[in-house]
Amino acid sequence: MRRPHLRLAGAFRSLSVRNYRLYFFGQTISITGTWMQSVAQAWLMLKLTGSPVALGTTTALQFTPMLLLGPWGGVMADRFDKRRLLIATQSASGILALALGIVTAADVVTPWMVYLLALLLGFVTLVDNPARQAFVSEMVGPENLTNAVSLNSVVVNAGRIVGPAAAGILIATVGLAVCFFVNAASYVAVIVGLVAMRAWELQRAERVPRARGQLREGLRYAWANRDLRIPLLLMAVVGTLAYNFSVLLPLMASDVFHGGAAVYGELFSLMGVGAVAGGLVVAASGRADDRVLTGSAVAFGILIVAVAWTPTLPLELGVIVPMGAASILFLATANSVLQLRSRPDMRGRVMALWAMLFLGSTPIGGPTVGWIAERFGPRVSMSVGGAATLVAGLAAVWALRRRRTILDREPARVAGALPRKAALAPSEA
Repeated sequence: MRRPHLRLAGAFRSLSVRNYRLYFFGQTISITGTWMQSVAQAWLMLKLTGSPVALGTTTALQFTPMLLLGPWGGVMADRFDKRRLLIATQSASGILALALGIVTAADVVTPWMVYLLALLLGFVTLVDNPARQAFVSEMVGPENLTNAVSLNSVVVNAGRIVGPAAAGILIATVGLAVCFFVNAASYVAVIVGLVAMRAWELQRAERVPRARGQLREGLRYAWANRDLRIPLLLMAVVGTLAYNFSVLLPLMASDVFHGGAAVYGELFSLMGVGAVAGGLVVAASGRADDRVLTGSAVAFGILIVAVAWTPTLPLELGVIVPMGAASILFLATANSVLQLRSRPDMRGRVMALWAMLFLGSTPIGGPTVGWIAERFGPRVSMSVGGAATLVAGLAAVWALRRRRTILDREPARVAGALPRKAALAPSEA
C-alpha cells in the first residue's frame, strides 16, 4: 500500500521535466493574470454601460471565433512549430491586454473598444488553445501526459480562486487599468519560459506540410475513430449545457439563496477548491481511460443536479466542492484521452475540436441556459445541464460496452477494419 505523501509527490512528477517546469510556473503567473483581466473587463463593461446584455455580448465576441473557426486553429497547430507559435500568440495576448490597460488608464475607453479587443483576443485564442494543448505531449511525452494535463487544470482553477480576489483588491484600491497592466506583464513569464526551453529535449511531432483538404481530413479522422468520437460528443454536451457556471451561479446566489456578491464568491471559490483537489487526484493517479471518462461524466451529472436542488446554502456550499472535483476529473480525463489516442500529425486538429466544443460552445450554451433560467428558474436550468451530462455519460457507457462486446466476438474482423493508427484506451492497449 502506497503512503499518502508518496502519492502526493507523484502528483507533481511532470515537474521533473525541465521544459514542462518552465512552462508550468509561467502558466501559474499568466493564468492568474488572465482571471484578473476577466473580472476587470466585466466590471469595466458594467461601469461603461450598466447593461448585462453588453456584458454577454463581450463574452460572446471573445468565444465566437473559436465556435466558427476553431478547426482552423488546429490546422495551424499541426503545420507550425508549436513552441514558436505559442511565443507569437502569448505576445499578441499581452499586447491586447496592454492596449486595454492604456485606453482605460487614459479614460478614453468606450464599449466598442472593449468589444474589438475581446474579438481580437478570440482570434488569438483559436490558434493558441489547440497549440497549447498539443504542446503538453511534446514537453512530457505520453507517459506523463495525464499528470501534466491535470496539473494544468490545477493551475487554471487555482488562478480562478486567486485572480478574482486580487482583481477585487486592485480595483478597489488603484483602479481597473492596473489589472490589465498586470495581466500584460504576466505573459512575459510564459514567453521567457518558452524561450528558455531546451528545444532538443522536446518530443516533437512531425510538422504537417501545407496541403489542400487538411481541415476536412481532420474532421473525418476524428469522426471515423470511435475512440475520439465518443469523448468529443461527451464534450459537446458538457460544454454546451453543463459548463455554464458563470451564468448560473450568480443566479443561484441571488434568486435561490437571496444572497449578494459574497454568496456568489463563496460558491465560485468552493467550486474552485474542489476543482484543484480533483486535479491533484487525477495527477497523482495518472489514469485516463474509458472507465474514468464515463464514470466522471455520470458523477458530474448527478452532482450538478444535486447542486441545483440542494435546499439550504450550507448544504449547497458542501455539495459544490465535490461537483468541482468531478468537473475537473472529467475535463482532464477527456483531454488526456483525446491526446493519447490521436495520431501526432492530427493532434492539433483534434484538440482544436475539443476547444471548439468546450470554449466555442459558450455563445450557444450561455444564452440557452440563461433563457431556461429566465423562464423556469435557475434550479431547472442547472438540472437540464446535469441531466444531459448524466444521460450522455450513460449513453457513452452503453456504446463502449457494445463496442467491447463486438471486439470480443469478432476481434480479427473488427481490428482489420479499424484505422491502422487508432489507439485503444491505455488499459486496453
